[in-house]
Amino acid sequence: MKSYKNTKSIERDLKILDLERKIALEELKMLKYEYTESLNPVNWIPEKLRWLATRYSTNLIINKIFGSKK
Repeated sequence: MKSYKNTKSIERDLKILDLERKIALEELKMLKYEYTESLNPVNWIPEKLRWLATRYSTNLIINKIFGSKK
């Protein structure tokens, strides 16, 4: 156990511990966000497949609006 000689060093260590606690809390919040994002079903689909689906649906919408040129 650390022994202190004055209140200034106690306050300094308390401030350091408080900052470390706040940093740890923010890291936990970030981990929670990343975990919930990884469970999102949209993130299970590979990026290329998502791109193809977006392009295909865009083409379908454009063809519906402007009519098919066949």
